[in-house]
Amino acid sequence: MLDWIAGWPLAGLLRHSGTAYLLVNAGHIASIGLLFGAITALDLRLLGAARALPLAAAGPYLSRLAAVGLILALLTGACLFAVNPQDYLDNPAFLTKLGLLALGVVNVLWLHCRGQWNRALQGESTPTRIKLHAAMSLLLWLGAIVAGRWIGFL
Repeated sequence: MLDWIAGWPLAGLLRHSGTAYLLVNAGHIASIGLLFGAITALDLRLLGAARALPLAAAGPYLSRLAAVGLILALLTGACLFAVNPQDYLDNPAFLTKLGLLALGVVNVLWLHCRGQWNRALQGESTPTRIKLHAAMSLLLWLGAIVAGRWIGFL
């Protein structure tokens, strides 16, 4: 399967074109910036910052913006992974990043699918359970960024 992934035409292009690799890598970084920026703003609001900003208005927008960032980061990350999949799978930092990404996604799905998100958007105060999700979210996504940077050092 890894040979099949490495054989994708886009993977070959990225291996042989520094410019193409640079652009996809820059897209990956920009996507992560979009994702983490939106998540940070949302989580800080959930934790009590910027109380003058109505959560009912900001929450859905920031949540969708983070989702777009996540999708773009996953797509560009898959392209970068395809360049040398075996090396990435042998890298403990990459595996750590994947684990933290999975936990971050589970955290947000848990928040959204259990009805807590809609209650938080309608309420005047943020329940402690939601604040715990927000704090965990910040830690998980920041950890994923650190693990991603760590990949190049191992």
